[in-house]
Amino acid sequence: MSGEAGALPLAAPAVPRPRAWLVGVVIFCALALAPLAVPFVGGNYLLLIGSRFMILAIAALSLDLLIGYGGLVSFGHAAFIGIGAYATGILAVHGFTEFYIAIPVAMLAGALFALVTGAVAIRTRGVYFIMITLAFAQMAFYVMGSLSAYGGDDGLTLPSRSLVFGSAALKSETVFFYAVLATLIIVTLALRRLVASRFGRVLQGLRQNRQRMEAMGYSAQGFQLTAYVIAGAIGALAGFLLANSTEFVSPAFMTWQRSGDLIIMVIIGGGGTLYGALVGALAFLSLEEGLSHVTDHWKLIFGPLLVLFVIAAPGGIARWLGWRAHE
Repeated sequence: MSGEAGALPLAAPAVPRPRAWLVGVVIFCALALAPLAVPFVGGNYLLLIGSRFMILAIAALSLDLLIGYGGLVSFGHAAFIGIGAYATGILAVHGFTEFYIAIPVAMLAGALFALVTGAVAIRTRGVYFIMITLAFAQMAFYVMGSLSAYGGDDGLTLPSRSLVFGSAALKSETVFFYAVLATLIIVTLALRRLVASRFGRVLQGLRQNRQRMEAMGYSAQGFQLTAYVIAGAIGALAGFLLANSTEFVSPAFMTWQRSGDLIIMVIIGGGGTLYGALVGALAFLSLEEGLSHVTDHWKLIFGPLLVLFVIAAPGGIARWLGWRAHE
């Protein structure tokens, strides 16, 4: 099939250009060294910002799996973050504070929500898929806001961060920072292996030419639903980390605005590269932090900047730097 004219290539992708994966290495190394600068930048502020960036990067990576590789533009991805955060908070309230309990439960909750909602959503395409994912996310938002036993609209304060085999090691901002960094590296490498596998190549093939892939015997809904469930589980993992970072859980974690922020990160970085999601999250958070110190109405400046960026670099930073679209 690969020898026919116009056939969809399913061969393993070539080795990525060094400057693509090198960006990931540079980011990870810079993050690993960031705690050394804490004495010079005013306490733990740098660690808090770095942890927030990495948590958002994990969520953006999971969304990039859907948008960049599966062609599934989800406008409700923040629901998985909220579900993972609430699973962590509810467990903590009932005395289940160990990380090895909270992480599997949070990821399972996100995966189950993705499985149930995705089974319906992937039957649609284009704008209909976008609207259905948004609708399911809003449903989750209102459900969590109605849980009066767990704070309702006011949110839920965690009694403590998750324990590590009985130890409160994660109370240290430095330890928590490195725990989030380790999670980000693991997620990045795991997704890199996934998209380079046969599953990832089929998923990309479905994005490029769904009819041809189905004619070759591949189940579009099966592969896309699997990707949706994986993305949901990773998004919930980001929610677990966010709940521990803030020691607070709120329905605001799963608003459509947060989903929009994640989409912007993928667009800025460039979908379908993974490294682009990292750079996009970094660029978004840097602009947010920088502009918010200038004015409270920073979004009035950020909006036009985003429009100009999309016009100047429609493929995102990844394509602008010459990275391959589907590493």
